[in-house]
Amino acid sequence: MEKLIERFVRPYQVKKIILTNATELDLLSTVKIHLVVNVSRVYRYKDQVEGQRKEQPSLVIINGEEEYKIEKILNKRKFRGKIYI
Repeated sequence: MEKLIERFVRPYQVKKIILTNATELDLLSTVKIHLVVNVSRVYRYKDQVEGQRKEQPSLVIINGEEEYKIEKILNKRKFRGKIYI
């Protein structure tokens, strides 16, 4: 399920620069990562292109649990005879 999680959740502000390769982020208390991260993990925020909209996938309830309905698998790989999605 980890692959379906978005890579970038939202823009966060850099609270302060600790070292040349470490920054402290201003995160919400619900985000469960360390506040100090390497600068290689920090990217400049880019707004969406005008007219572009991000569509949220619709939830489907299966056995009382909310899940996402997958329309199509876009990529897969085969390693030692097993297919990994």
